[in-house]
Amino acid sequence: LLLLLLRRFLQSPEAEAPASLSRGSRTVWRGRSRMAEMAGLLERLEKAVTRLESVVVDSCRAGLTDSVAVNGVSEGVAPCVEAFDLLLKGAVAEYVKNSKIIGGDTEIHAELVQIAFQMQRAFLMLVSQCQEPQEADLVVLLKPMSDKIQEIQTFREKNRGSKLFNHLSAISESIPALGWITVSPKPGPYVKEMNDAATFYTNRVLKDYKNTDARHVEWVKSCLNLWTELQAYIKEFHTAGLSWSKTGPVASSSALSGRRGGPSCPPPPPPPPPGPPPIFDGEAPKEDPSKARSALFAQLNQGEAITKGLRHVSDDQKTHKNPKLRGQGGPVRSPTKSHTPSPTSPQTPTYPSYSPILELEGKKWKVEYQEGVNDLVISQAELKQVAYVFKCNKSTLQIKGKINSIIIDNCKKFGLVFDNVVGIVEVINSKDIQIQVMGRVPTISINKTDGCHIYLSEEALDCEIVSAKSSEMNILIPKDGDYREFPVPEQFKTVWDGSKLVTEPAEMMGTV
Repeated sequence: LLLLLLRRFLQSPEAEAPASLSRGSRTVWRGRSRMAEMAGLLERLEKAVTRLESVVVDSCRAGLTDSVAVNGVSEGVAPCVEAFDLLLKGAVAEYVKNSKIIGGDTEIHAELVQIAFQMQRAFLMLVSQCQEPQEADLVVLLKPMSDKIQEIQTFREKNRGSKLFNHLSAISESIPALGWITVSPKPGPYVKEMNDAATFYTNRVLKDYKNTDARHVEWVKSCLNLWTELQAYIKEFHTAGLSWSKTGPVASSSALSGRRGGPSCPPPPPPPPPGPPPIFDGEAPKEDPSKARSALFAQLNQGEAITKGLRHVSDDQKTHKNPKLRGQGGPVRSPTKSHTPSPTSPQTPTYPSYSPILELEGKKWKVEYQEGVNDLVISQAELKQVAYVFKCNKSTLQIKGKINSIIIDNCKKFGLVFDNVVGIVEVINSKDIQIQVMGRVPTISINKTDGCHIYLSEEALDCEIVSAKSSEMNILIPKDGDYREFPVPEQFKTVWDGSKLVTEPAEMMGTV
């Protein structure tokens, strides 16, 4: 088009200048006329290019509109999915970037988290374009995301000795927030609860790096912002839970694979027709019910003669008269009934077993996976050392000497006896814990724990007890050679005094 216009311009005859002008003025007049023609040519060229661009854009839009996804579902992106894309490009990308800056286990963990968010994006796309499936099919659709969440938590368990363990724990404790898609009617508070669980570990990260490494401070901000932004997204688009499309096909696993961009596999062939019902051992073939009913009435009509068919049982065959028969075992089950456990009966879940650990790793004493051991002893604790107790059940640990801090995590029916702690004793996610202080401890923290009894010494009466989301907590104070028990309040009353909120324990919480 450009060559054509230039050729027409060069071949066009020059306009004749007025005869009244001098020779020099004629030359100037022709130059100005030529420039005016050139300006007109450029204007036409710009209009042609503009029209060409509009044609190209319209054709591209038409191609996108005509495209369809797998299973005939339109690929138009719903507003809720577009908003989730902004979350991926914003909060998720920021968290991944900060994790890569720190590197190591945190970077690997972040990659798994990013994949989990991408899987949720695919699921939300499916929700916006398909109808809600049956519950059994929904479980199948959610299984890949559930497995990815489990993989993220398992990564933390496999790297308990990592220097970035608190970083991994913050994500592992909060990643179940992605399960909000199964919460109804208000999934937002569930995400906030998971965010609060992460805060416990992010506070530790800040404590370790706040004044030494700003990279970890930025990481904490992006980690918490991840769930804050997710909660804001849910509040805007899914306040009452997921809203499935009212049109389109019913959601299926093949449709979900289509949303991920992979080719969908053909449906499996239908199962073969069911065979005849099995006949169990001892099960008699069914007879005609009318014949059986007639035979029953015939026997009832015999009157007193019906007892003539009974066999006489002698005294030596009676259990209550023959002591020898009592030691031959319990009653024999009827052979006509099958006592095989039902395949659908609940079974006790099996958990992976770990080797018990009691060792000093650097400055940390690791006490893990102890079962039924009541003589665990750390005999020479030092001021610079810490103790971490994890998943110990029905066991007792004694720590002699002065130690920096002690953490009890995911333990049940566990007892702890220690001399002196200069920092803090923390109890997390545990049940039925007993702690006896022989010397001094400034602070004891109890979080998400049901059942915790603390025996204080005379020297530790100034200890501060900090509790959250816990129940059945009791503090035992020594008095006259014995202990007096005081419950820690679990219920509180909050009132507005005109300028601020005032919170105090409920009146029902008294001393024992």
